[in-house]
Amino acid sequence: MGVTDYNGLLDDTFDAFAKHRENHSFDLAPKEVGHVTSVSAGVVKVSGLPNVGYEELLKFPGNLYGIAFNIDEDEIGAILLGEDSELNAGDLVERTNRVMDVPVGKALLGRVIGPLGQPMDDKGPISYEKRLPIERDATAIMDRSAVSMPLQTGIKVIDALIPIGRGQRELILGDRQTGKTAIALDTIVNQKDKEVICVYCAIGQRASSVAKVIADLKENGAMAYTIVLVTEGNNSPGLQYIAPYAATSIAEYFMQNGKDVLIVYDDLTNHARAYRELSLLLKRPPGREAFPGDIFYIHSRLLERSTHLSDELGGGSLTALPIIETEAQNIAAYIPTNLISITDGQIYLSPKQFELGILPAVEVGKSVSRVGGKAQLPAYSAIAGDLKLGFSQFEELETFARFGSHLDEETRSILEHGKRIREILKQNELQPLSVAEQIGVLLALTNGLFDTISLENMREAEMAVIKSIANLPEEVLNSFSSSKEVNESGQESMLTASKTALKAFQEAEQLPK
Repeated sequence: MGVTDYNGLLDDTFDAFAKHRENHSFDLAPKEVGHVTSVSAGVVKVSGLPNVGYEELLKFPGNLYGIAFNIDEDEIGAILLGEDSELNAGDLVERTNRVMDVPVGKALLGRVIGPLGQPMDDKGPISYEKRLPIERDATAIMDRSAVSMPLQTGIKVIDALIPIGRGQRELILGDRQTGKTAIALDTIVNQKDKEVICVYCAIGQRASSVAKVIADLKENGAMAYTIVLVTEGNNSPGLQYIAPYAATSIAEYFMQNGKDVLIVYDDLTNHARAYRELSLLLKRPPGREAFPGDIFYIHSRLLERSTHLSDELGGGSLTALPIIETEAQNIAAYIPTNLISITDGQIYLSPKQFELGILPAVEVGKSVSRVGGKAQLPAYSAIAGDLKLGFSQFEELETFARFGSHLDEETRSILEHGKRIREILKQNELQPLSVAEQIGVLLALTNGLFDTISLENMREAEMAVIKSIANLPEEVLNSFSSSKEVNESGQESMLTASKTALKAFQEAEQLPK
């Protein structure tokens, strides 16, 4: 072939390429590609990506993603966000030049999703307004406001004695099967018609447990204002690790739009274990109880995102109810003590009270709210002092009363009153009470109206008081949840209605048996 013919062939080739380029778009940007050197359970080692950033999203074959976690000189330790069964040493890895993000928006309400934003219900693809990174800086101190509004749980013992404010972080802890999730669910159900959006984040839970939670939420009409984000126990530890951060970003979208949001992390014990597994596989040095040294920072940077925004930023709030599991009532273990120090109080559930049928099994002596008291409604504040005093005196005397048969009249009176406090503080699951109903029952209790009624009839007597309160004028009932001052006339009306309702029970007790 002559030189002229060869040049003509090149010209034809370039012309064909130019025409093809006009009809097709080419991504000519250089891509940084590495390869997998080893695969472990949920963790891979990668080489050949010298410019990768910390927590950058990496793309693996089969539409599998991971997060760069260990940035060493010669290799990268990455956390996989999915199953590693199809991944082998030598597979190519691409940088994405972005961090992990999650879809957010109003369309997520009523949906069940995974931590990657994938739908896990039968309602079709997820529609969203935008995507937010799962790791975001916590709100600056100057952009926060004090906790000033209560978040009503509908549970008497909590709203009266361990109140929670909007923007607070209140830890729920206790042994297995003591009703931790039940308290969180009651709180979500109680937000109906209160303009509070709820996010329930299940971390490493059994599929059957998650299905029951979703069924309870649907049955009580709570899914309309709730988003459920799920990772199951058989999911990879990487998915369990990112789940609470993804759920928090979804909640923050609503908070930054001026909404009040409640988020439940169920539970952070599984989250800590997943992170410990990943850290040990990545050869990070173990510390106390084999947890890595930064486990405190992992949870603190998560929970610090819960706050009450200033009015200039819309005044939205994010209230967190993290749940953790203790072993043999040991609240001095590493993870419980970490989270107690991060949060603004804790609700401790006692297995002893659970076994005795005292539900919810809240142990008032070990439970505390360091912030919520300032946001508590005045009607509760007026009652809470007498209630706490009477209950603490009862608990102190009850132990000693078992050893003595001769008790003076005052001690006997304190014990009988305390038994009725404990009986009234019992409450069935998924039956939250309104503010007015709680105030009415607790007013009758602190004024001694239940003291002459036998313990066997306490449940019926309580229901009679609740029914009598429902007949009071609407403005009286509403005043307790909106008033900035104690409504003394409303309290008098409640006490009068309660006395009338309990009269039949008191007369029945006086009849000869």
